Amino acid sequence: MSEQPKANRLMAFLPLALFLALAGLFAWAMFGQRVDRHASALIGKPVPPIVLPDMDGNTLDLASYKGRAVIVNVFASWCAPCRVEHPMLLQLAKDKRFVVIGLAYRDDPSKTQAYLDELGDPYAQTGIDRQGAAGVQLGLGGVPETYVISAKGIVLARHRGEITPKVAADLAQLAARSSTP
Repeated sequence: MSEQPKANRLMAFLPLALFLALAGLFAWAMFGQRVDRHASALIGKPVPPIVLPDMDGNTLDLASYKGRAVIVNVFASWCAPCRVEHPMLLQLAKDKRFVVIGLAYRDDPSKTQAYLDELGDPYAQTGIDRQGAAGVQLGLGGVPETYVISAKGIVLARHRGEITPKVAADLAQLAARSSTP
């Protein structure tokens, strides 16, 4: 008879044990080792072949910049954080150790032009990615997003979100270090 009450007591703790096991599993899934969602599969690889029309009626070919370090900023006129980071891009554009290129993502070119006229144009060239094809090639997660490409054409870094003064300094330093082929 003493076995029955002992078994009942153990059964009373079963729901708690199951709850703790599930909570542990969920915690591991949320915080355990996993791939960084902000990492890019392109880091350490050649920049994809991106060829787009530009704002001046010419062609933007990222491969043509090989030999110079490049900071590629993907933006849109409808993007509020893009407006916030814009002064940092104007500052980066003053540094002659690298070139700053813009990709207007899924934007109307007339709205892109109005945006650049209003805020200033930091870009040596601005590609029009109207359908988002270049964004797909880059693995774009959203705008703004910024990439550093070495003079050898290798993607060195990806920054998601707006560029702060600290991020601008880090991107400039990385681009400048990689400015020689």
